[in-house]
Amino acid sequence: MKISGFSFVRNAIELDYPVVESIKSILPLVDEFVIACGDSTDGTTELIRSIGDPKIKIIETVWNPEDFVHGRSNAVQTNIALDACTGDWCLYLQADEVIHEKYLMVIKKACEKYLDDKRVEGFLFSYKHFWGDYRHYQWTHHWYRREIRVVRNGIGVRSWQSAQGFRINGRKMRVIQIPAEIFHYGWVRNPLKMRKKMIALDTVHHGENEARRRNAPEHIPFDYGIPDHLAVYHGTHPAVMRERIARKDWDWIPESPVRHRHDKLFVRLWSWIENEILGFRIGEYKNYIRLGYDHTLGQYVGKPLE
Repeated sequence: MKISGFSFVRNAIELDYPVVESIKSILPLVDEFVIACGDSTDGTTELIRSIGDPKIKIIETVWNPEDFVHGRSNAVQTNIALDACTGDWCLYLQADEVIHEKYLMVIKKACEKYLDDKRVEGFLFSYKHFWGDYRHYQWTHHWYRREIRVVRNGIGVRSWQSAQGFRINGRKMRVIQIPAEIFHYGWVRNPLKMRKKMIALDTVHHGENEARRRNAPEHIPFDYGIPDHLAVYHGTHPAVMRERIARKDWDWIPESPVRHRHDKLFVRLWSWIENEILGFRIGEYKNYIRLGYDHTLGQYVGKPLE
């Protein structure tokens, strides 16, 4: 059995993406890691190359501004990397997603267990969306709880829409949920870098002019609001994140007037009812067909996978 890792990236240094940590988090598991490195202006491709691991295969690409519509460029770049994968299974991480080392054996065991079961087309992961710092994370309705991050190779899998998930010929994939979690750090960086990231994110979804209009004036740091209504994380972060976390150089703005969607009372009340009373989310977006949840895989807490 062979496992490929794959991703895409552009201007990770300028936008402060933890792409090196992302790649390193699964290198012990995968047999190769394919990454589509876009035409960066900040030395990102050289940064990836400096990791110096022979498993890493870099595909240098040029992003087409015509694809800057609803995030289509993200899917295009994802598919370029996926098409170059040679493994039986392909593990996808975006440049701000990291896997905790305790889940590596869980993933490997799932790939081995279902290798010959063609009904299973991929694996579903849970998510922890950190916000503002490395201690707080989102819990409200509009943050997606799960997504496909391992797909079976050679069955026509394509990145879907803005590259959040995958489909086959437009239909939803049949997947098994496994007891593993993605640590998503897309909303954790210095507020000035976060503003630049927002401009870049809005550009690939709405075009450059609209992105700059939405983020004017550009010199104003992104305001995370207040942490009062967020969940607090008491666990450990992936080991590869230690140095990055130690470099954190910002804090919350005291008595910030900004109120994001997750701060609104009706959103918090609605989400609390779903989480604590109903046990499910009303109208939750699910870009997959879940065949089941395999709790027998367990959590690996012994010697790290080598």
